[in-house]
Amino acid sequence: MIAASLRPEPVRAACEPQRRWGYALTRRSIALLLAGFLLLIPGFWFEQMSYAMLAWDALVLFAAFLDGRRLPAPAMLTAARSWSNAPALDSETEIELTLENLSGVIADCRIQDDLPPQLAVEVPPLRLTAFPNVPASIRYRMQPQERGDWQAGALYIRYRSPLGLVERWAKAPLAQTVRAYPALRTSEKQQIFLARSRQIDLQLRRAQQRGLGRDFESLREYRPGDDLRDICWTATARRGSPITRQYQTERSQPVWIVLDCGRLMRSRVAAAPPAQRASAVKGTGFSPYKDQVQSSGALAPEGRFLSGPDVVRSASAKPAQVHSKLDHACTTAVALAQLALYSGDRVGLLAYGQGIQQRLLPGRGSAHLRQLIEALAQVRTESAEADHLRATTMLNRLQPRRSLMLWITDLAESAMRPEVLDGAAQLLRRHVLLFVAMAQPEVEALADTAPRTVEQMFRATAAQEMATRRELLLARMHEQGALTLDLHPEALTSTVLNQYLQVKERAML
Repeated sequence: MIAASLRPEPVRAACEPQRRWGYALTRRSIALLLAGFLLLIPGFWFEQMSYAMLAWDALVLFAAFLDGRRLPAPAMLTAARSWSNAPALDSETEIELTLENLSGVIADCRIQDDLPPQLAVEVPPLRLTAFPNVPASIRYRMQPQERGDWQAGALYIRYRSPLGLVERWAKAPLAQTVRAYPALRTSEKQQIFLARSRQIDLQLRRAQQRGLGRDFESLREYRPGDDLRDICWTATARRGSPITRQYQTERSQPVWIVLDCGRLMRSRVAAAPPAQRASAVKGTGFSPYKDQVQSSGALAPEGRFLSGPDVVRSASAKPAQVHSKLDHACTTAVALAQLALYSGDRVGLLAYGQGIQQRLLPGRGSAHLRQLIEALAQVRTESAEADHLRATTMLNRLQPRRSLMLWITDLAESAMRPEVLDGAAQLLRRHVLLFVAMAQPEVEALADTAPRTVEQMFRATAAQEMATRRELLLARMHEQGALTLDLHPEALTSTVLNQYLQVKERAML
């Protein structure tokens, strides 16, 4: 439902000439002209046959001229581009191209859509037949490669009549800005987490606790020792005796998603094999969950071309995508926001690098979720190290009350204590911190490799030392009260959602 509201608006425009002289002879015309040279063979014996060749070529050119005059002007063609759903990572989007011929001549059209490589690795050439005054449509599929705003260009059309001697060039100015979003989890994938969230909510309602929260729960008779500020004066006036308000601990809690956009999140991670994906979770906060996210399999290969109005063809040639760590973090942020909003919590966002890239205060509702997804689509990695202390200072200012902080980042490999740990210590004084470090699969693979040469031995030793130091840093954070996880990017979404449900079930907020 949210994906449908994020899809780009359809665009429509009349075609215009691509060039000043937008005509060209087709292969059929050139073949007929070359066939005239066969008359030169008897011309060696009969001179009159040479003139026959000239007459034949003149006849072909005259027929091509008449055929070109019959072709409709570019202004008689109207093109449109529409999108079936919002372009998002790890999901195919179907694009429908519609061409309307307002002339009285059938046009055999060859179409090329101008999409940037960030939206489609390769856009296939398309072909359709536009009958007079009957809209003709053709569809193809594309898969975005990167998040962000990208400029889709014009639609280039080469069309010819059924005689096929001359083709004319035209273009439809369908330029538009298309925003590619993080991977959006479908309702089927979210169903198990939503059901678990509903179960936890029912359990908390049965075990409803009256406490020092500020959510109104009920009224009761005044008792000695009750705070005078809790007296409900309107109810007291109606009943004629003092009535006190009772409060309960809040079930709706703020959840902040904090994303590191520094250089450490620029590295791209390839899809892990299923055997490695089962051991991709190394948590120190709760019992780790195995990865429940099925990897996006290889894209369907391009099929052979089928002409007609209902052709569907894939525009991507890559068997699998390789995303950056920030892309995986944005995908997790969207999934967690959907689950938290369904659970009644308020969700906020802070994406930072050297400065604050995106900031969204906690809120609820579908409009707030759309605003959050729009903000995540515009998040970009930076070449410098992120300013973690600046981010934590702003978080403490924006969120003075206790909340859940999901911080997705990575640990810099340096001899000094990483700055992100000092920032995490500041948040732990007031908030529940779920600290997620994005694992480095290439380092883990190198550490597990049995060395065969001296160089491989030094490499494996260095990788093991990096992995050990990383585990010690996360263990120290856990001792300070943080919930720490060291996750492979592909295991990130499923594990984080499970940890969020654990926090809700234990009422840690």
